[in-house]
Amino acid sequence: MKKLALHTQILIGMTLGLVFGMIAIQIADLSTFTIDFIKPFGTIFIRSLKMVAVPLVLASLIIGVANIGDISKLSRMGGKTLGIFIVTTIISITIGLSIVAVLRPGDKLPEETRQNLESMYQDNASSKIDVAEQVKTRGPLQPLVDMVPDNIFLSATDNGRMLQVVFFALLVGVALLQTPKEKGATVLSFFNGINEVVIKIVQYIMMVAPYGVFALIASLIVEIAGDNPAQAWELLYALLWYTITVILGMMAMMAIVYPLLIKFFSNIS
Repeated sequence: MKKLALHTQILIGMTLGLVFGMIAIQIADLSTFTIDFIKPFGTIFIRSLKMVAVPLVLASLIIGVANIGDISKLSRMGGKTLGIFIVTTIISITIGLSIVAVLRPGDKLPEETRQNLESMYQDNASSKIDVAEQVKTRGPLQPLVDMVPDNIFLSATDNGRMLQVVFFALLVGVALLQTPKEKGATVLSFFNGINEVVIKIVQYIMMVAPYGVFALIASLIVEIAGDNPAQAWELLYALLWYTITVILGMMAMMAIVYPLLIKFFSNIS
């Protein structure tokens, strides 16, 4: 029997998690079991992904830049990449906001369910609101300042400072380009080894992705529903509209924006 593709396994895990969660909210003991013994596996899955993010980005960027071979190529490539990134970001934001303004997926969520979600994630929401308020009072060049780490080891322990890790990785890659090959070979070999090991760890994590997704979906349904199973259906209805909104936005980028970029800025048919 042919083994199912990973994305198919994940979709099956999502579906089974949804079904299990809807059954669990009907049975009090099963709801408690889900929170106590199933949710932790979903949390472990998410933490595992976060665990490999920094070393994967650090090693892969250093190797990518160092293997270019010519720093002049890096400057040309970097300028084009930055330009494309800015343009596509502006376009994608415009498309996303336009689709949201038309479909308004947030309106599909009942007020009671909204308040329940806000209470569950109050701490996380409050911290983001504080960050947003701080941004309003910052100087125009503060993002440039924030990009440079004052302690790379401290930045590497916080996934929220990923941009600082990226800056450091690019700096190391450029430095390796200008370092004699015989002296930089050891460093490059070290990061090559780190990259291979981390990729192997990612493969291990993705092997359990269907189970992790199952645990996340099942526990989310139980937590949202609480004593009112109807809230689970209301949440799923709102998430359906959110999913439709996201898919339409991505289809617009893939079917319109990217083909136009390829047509006018490349030699690819």
